[in-house]
Amino acid sequence: MGDISTELLLIILCSLIALSYLFSIASRVIKVPSVLLLLFAGIFFRSLSKLNHYFVPIPMQLVEGLGVVGLIMIVLEAGLDLKLERSKMPLIRNAFFSALVILVFSTALVTAILFYWLHEPVLKCLIYAVPLSIMSSSITIPSLHHLTNKKKEFLIYEASFSDILGILFFNYLVAGELLAWQSVVVFSLSLVVSIVFSVVLSVALFFILAKTRLNIRFFLIFSLLILIYSGGKLLHLPSLLIILVFGLMINNWEKIKSPLLNRYFPQRQVASIASFLHSITAESSFLVRTFFFILFGYSIDLAFLQTGEIWIVGSLIVVALFVVRFLYLRFFLHTNVFPETFFIPRGLVSIVLFYKIPTAQKLTSFNDDILFFIILFTGVILSLGMIFTKSSTEDVIEEPEFSERKDIL
Repeated sequence: MGDISTELLLIILCSLIALSYLFSIASRVIKVPSVLLLLFAGIFFRSLSKLNHYFVPIPMQLVEGLGVVGLIMIVLEAGLDLKLERSKMPLIRNAFFSALVILVFSTALVTAILFYWLHEPVLKCLIYAVPLSIMSSSITIPSLHHLTNKKKEFLIYEASFSDILGILFFNYLVAGELLAWQSVVVFSLSLVVSIVFSVVLSVALFFILAKTRLNIRFFLIFSLLILIYSGGKLLHLPSLLIILVFGLMINNWEKIKSPLLNRYFPQRQVASIASFLHSITAESSFLVRTFFFILFGYSIDLAFLQTGEIWIVGSLIVVALFVVRFLYLRFFLHTNVFPETFFIPRGLVSIVLFYKIPTAQKLTSFNDDILFFIILFTGVILSLGMIFTKSSTEDVIEEPEFSERKDIL
């Protein structure tokens, strides 16, 4: 393999960004998520490079690092998109319970499938089942162009809650001593500490944003957010909660009634910062998402599709995920299930958590290509749901909206 010149490397990087931009435009027309197009583009580039005997190995640590940064950006972007209003509390409540119940039952079913198939310890199967049961916000949120506002808000909240709850559950499981009361106490305390830290650090970060006079303040904030996330992970704290609260506080500053905070940070100043931060976050999220999914796709070898075991286990898991989601939306929320049932994508969070499974808790007979299979096929299912969704929101006939139902929970 020959060396790549600096000029050629720059051409490749800039071309990938331009390609991702074209995918974003095309996804609005063909209704296939742009991240799925990026994933398939990475797979295509791998096949093309192998045909030309010019394969470039991709360090998994690089993919994992991009995944962590992308996850932070996506959660922050979600927080900056969401408005907390009293009228929306039923919708937020229903999204939370939807994320929680679907996560729990999906995890139980996937654990049963892995245990039955692999005959390995239940706890190890459970640890593997959690990442596979988390709804991917990195794929869901960019795929909501054609839906009504209520559906968009519900799915944004649900995907964000699914990420956070799934990561909390995963961290608790890998900590060991699942049923020990000490573990429950430590986990509960870490959750309380994280909530307190979320508010304190959000105010501190906002102070930096509002008072610093340097133009580099926004990327300084991103660096601090990554630092907080990484430090929280080392301390086994749910760091994503801090990121989400920071975004929610900025986007809902008018709800804060503290005279002291309002005196130092007037609403006009906050609105200006929120608008600019949202723009920067969207741009950065786009950039990170582009390279993550292309590199991840490049790391996938489609030869795994020739393995019967992967088709059987992967298909069973995908069907289980789909059935759990359909049953909950249909019989618990009592609302229409199209296209919400098709939103079962697994993506960035699942990949990052798989990399975080400790060596001592890995399944010896688990084929990692099953993860690739599930990511690809849940993405295809989401695409099918979007393709058959009417473009005009005026044409969508819905049953009573989530937030209008008084009999739920």
